[in-house]
This record gives sequence, C-alpha cells and structure tokens, in this order.
Amino acid sequence: MTRPQVPAVTVAAAANRSGTVAVRATDQGMPVEIRFERGEYRYGAPALAAEILRLTQRSAIVARSRRREQLAEVGVPEAMLDRLGLPTRQAAVDELDRLDNADTGQTSWLRNR
Repeated sequence: MTRPQVPAVTVAAAANRSGTVAVRATDQGMPVEIRFERGEYRYGAPALAAEILRLTQRSAIVARSRRREQLAEVGVPEAMLDRLGLPTRQAAVDELDRLDNADTGQTSWLRNR
C-alpha cells in the first residue's frame, strides 16, 4: 500500500460576499490568483488592495488548515503540526470568525464564550 502524497503547495480560495473579488493563496500567504470585476475600480485602489489582502489572509488560513489535514493523513504527529503553527479545522473557523467580527463588528448582543 502506498502512502498518500502531500502536494508541494496547498492552496485555498476566498471571495467577497458579492463574488466580485476572489483570491487563491498558498498556505504561506502567497496569492497565486486574483480575480476582480471591473466595477471594483469605483471604490478606488486602496479599497481594492485592502480587500485583496483581506481575502488573501482568509485563503491562507484555510490553506494552512488543509495542509495540517494532509500532513496528518500521512502520519505527521499532532505535536509537530502544532509546532509548525498549522491550525486545526476548528481553530481556522474560529480565526475566520474573529476576522469577520473585526471587519464588521459584533453581529449579536450575545457574548461569545
């Protein structure tokens, strides 16, 4: 039986709510594809750049979580994955939620625990 191969690069994608800006980035945070509709120019270059950076950060978080899962499948110990700083799926979800709250403010009067 052969072991599954771990890809050299793990990539994930993120898009804004309207789907007008999308970024694919590696687990190291390097964007490999950026797409946006022409209408995004109306908000100005600084706003577009900020949105691209935000989506790159989100993509990188998801890609790091995927990388952890790939390495775990081939037998890398959990302690090593932790030392590499690769988040678990739940940690990635929590970080994405934290970023959403920072971007838009708290969306509920209930306390997060």
